[in-house]
Amino acid sequence: MRRVLILGGTAEARALAAELTALPGLHVVSSLAGRVNNPRLPVGEVREGGFGGPDGLAAYLTGERIDALVDATHPFAQRMTTSAAAASSATGVPLLVLRRPGWQESAGDTWQRVDSLQAAAALLRPGARVFLTTGRRSLPLFTGLPGVWLLARSVDPPEPPVPPNVHVLLDRGPYTVEGERALIREHALTVLVTKDSGGTLTAAKLTAARELDLPVIMVNRPPLPRGVHLVDTVAQAATWAATRA
Repeated sequence: MRRVLILGGTAEARALAAELTALPGLHVVSSLAGRVNNPRLPVGEVREGGFGGPDGLAAYLTGERIDALVDATHPFAQRMTTSAAAASSATGVPLLVLRRPGWQESAGDTWQRVDSLQAAAALLRPGARVFLTTGRRSLPLFTGLPGVWLLARSVDPPEPPVPPNVHVLLDRGPYTVEGERALIREHALTVLVTKDSGGTLTAAKLTAARELDLPVIMVNRPPLPRGVHLVDTVAQAATWAATRA
């Protein structure tokens, strides 16, 4: 039986696992990093935890006789994507990267794009009330900014202690435009800081920001390793995996 490893954790990874599991002659293993408590699990076999870098992933690909590798991790999981590319090169196991399309600015938006979280933090000025949706691990980059108040939304709580200028909101998408508007108004937020994750689960905040004339600082995605094959739909990834495995 041909074996496919999906590096997952995203909605696209779960959808791909469901599609491939339904195909005869394929055994699908989904790997989750284990960084989120109570993750949404895909169908089929699930492996949790890291591999130990590119060498560990290469050893797994060889030891488990994986025929095709799909990186369907978060667009900002740069370390995992780099490891996948290195492991693919070392073992000859073909690699595909599945990434949902990024968000595009629309009429009425006021976006400023930056290439890093550090650059986003550098743009914030005293008096800003920030809607921060860049993940709990990025919070230390923003907490020491003088005169800046943060509404930090994440799935899991950040590491304590949480500074007094930070209000943590634990929540998981999908979100609604109505709910995001209410949140912005309730906390008198003046700027949204987010990463260009793409997709529909969390896009409502961008619509609400547009409607309320809230400026957005958008962190661009990290570049992909050179030479990787990229697709942006589950259907494309399913076709590729079915023919490579």
